[in-house]
Amino acid sequence: MVSIKTFKKMALAFPDVTEQPHFEKTSFRVKKKIFATFSEAEKKAVLKLTEIDQSVFCSFDKTIIYPVTGGWGKQGWTVVELSKVKLGMLKDALSAAYNTVSAKKKS
Repeated sequence: MVSIKTFKKMALAFPDVTEQPHFEKTSFRVKKKIFATFSEAEKKAVLKLTEIDQSVFCSFDKTIIYPVTGGWGKQGWTVVELSKVKLGMLKDALSAAYNTVSAKKKS
């Protein structure tokens, strides 16, 4: 289990990350783009992964990490159950999300 406090600390540890509200959730952004959100009420995080990273992380256990339903999931948005995920796996997934968004170039 990973607490909201731990998740927040991990997300803010990456360079140039800002924390901002995003509807009823909290978002973490780099270059003004969201790479992660969390819902304190649901104890869930949502990460922006590449399709390949999403398939790798989701193959571990679909009750812990799984695509967001609908079109958002097809774009790499992936739910992480903070009450079930191990710290090491979250750290790897969060790093992948940060790298995915921070590496994107503006068109």
